[in-house]
Amino acid sequence: MSTIHWTTCGTRQSARWHSENAAPLPRRTVVADDRMKANDAYRQACEGTALLWQGDFHNARQLLQAMGRRIDRKTPSPSTCLSESFHLHRRSSSHRARVLGKLLVLLDDNYALALRRAPDVRQACLEAYGPAKGHTAVSLRELLGVIGAHQWRLNGVDVPALGTRIHPHYGVFAPVRGEYVDLVARTPLPPAALHNAGTSTAFDLGTGTGVLAAVLARRGINRVVATDVSPRALACARENAHRLALTDRIEVSGPGLFPEGHADLVVCNPPWLPARPTNPIEQGVYDPDSTMLHGFLAGLSAHLRPGGEGWLILSDLAEHLGLRTRQQLLDAVQEAGLRLVDKIDAKPRHRRSRDATDPLHAARSAEVTSLWRLTA
Repeated sequence: MSTIHWTTCGTRQSARWHSENAAPLPRRTVVADDRMKANDAYRQACEGTALLWQGDFHNARQLLQAMGRRIDRKTPSPSTCLSESFHLHRRSSSHRARVLGKLLVLLDDNYALALRRAPDVRQACLEAYGPAKGHTAVSLRELLGVIGAHQWRLNGVDVPALGTRIHPHYGVFAPVRGEYVDLVARTPLPPAALHNAGTSTAFDLGTGTGVLAAVLARRGINRVVATDVSPRALACARENAHRLALTDRIEVSGPGLFPEGHADLVVCNPPWLPARPTNPIEQGVYDPDSTMLHGFLAGLSAHLRPGGEGWLILSDLAEHLGLRTRQQLLDAVQEAGLRLVDKIDAKPRHRRSRDATDPLHAARSAEVTSLWRLTA
C-alpha cells in the first residue's frame, strides 16, 4: 500500500494513495484551496507536485478545466501522417492525464468527501473501489469518472437490438457503439446452431457488459457461456443477465478467454487497436500486440462443433492508422487454420466519426466495422 504525506497547520498527515491507472506516488504533496490560481496549479502539477484540494468542490472542477485549457494550448497540431497523428494523440493524452491527475481530493474511511458543495460519492466509490480501507487520496479527474460511471450504471445504455437498456459498471466498456451489436443481431446463425435447436451453445469471449451474450440468448441460443479476464466485467455481465431474466440461458465464466467444451458459435469482439491501455476503460479499446485477437484465432478451431462458426467483430481503424495491415489479419486467420466464409460490414454512427476537429478524423470517417464469419 502506498501512502502520501502532507502538512496542514504544521501537522504531518497521511492517507492511502489510490490510482486506477497506476499513476506513481506523487513526489510531493501540498494543500491547495480556493486561493490557488490556475497558472500556479498548472506549473506545480507539471513539476510533479500533487495538490490536495481543501476548498469548494465546484471550484476544484473549474480549476481542473482551467488546467486542461492550458494543456490544450501546448498540444501539437495533428500530423498529415495518420500513424504519427495517432502516436502524438496518445502522447498528449498521457501528458494530460499525468498533469490533471495531480489535483487530488481526500475520501474518508466511508468514502465521504468533506468539501463544500461536494456531492455524495459514497455509493459511486463503493461500486468502483469495493469496501473502504481508510482515508484515501484520489485524483479529482478519476473521481469524476467514478461519479459518471455510477450514473451510467443507474440509468443504463439503450440497446435497440435488445429493446431495453444495458447497465455498465465502472471500468467496463459501455455498448455505446451500436453497429457491432447490430451486426451480431442480424447475421444469420450458423448451420450448427440451427441444426442443434434445443441444445445450441455459443461462447461470448470478452463479454464486457454481457450485451452480445444477451443478444445471442434473445436470438434463441439455448446456452451462452460469457467469459472475460476482468472481474469487474464478470460481475457486470452477471448483473445484466439477471436484470434481463436470462440467467437460465447465460452462464458467466472466468477469468479467462475460452471456456471448456465446444460451441456452435464463438463470438469475439476484441479491443480494436494494438496498443497499450493506460487505464481500465481503455482495456476495451486497446489490445497490446493484438494478444486477444490472436488468442481467439489460435483457439477457435479446437472449440467449434462440426458446422460451427467463429464471429470476429473488428473495426479496420487500426488499418487506417497504420497499426495493422489487412494482410496481417488475413495471414493470422490462415495461420490459425481458419477459412473466411463471409464478411459483413457496417459504417459507424457515433459522433466522433463526424467530428472534423478530432485529430484522427480522417481515419474515423473512413472506418468500417466488420463481422468476419470463420470456420475451421
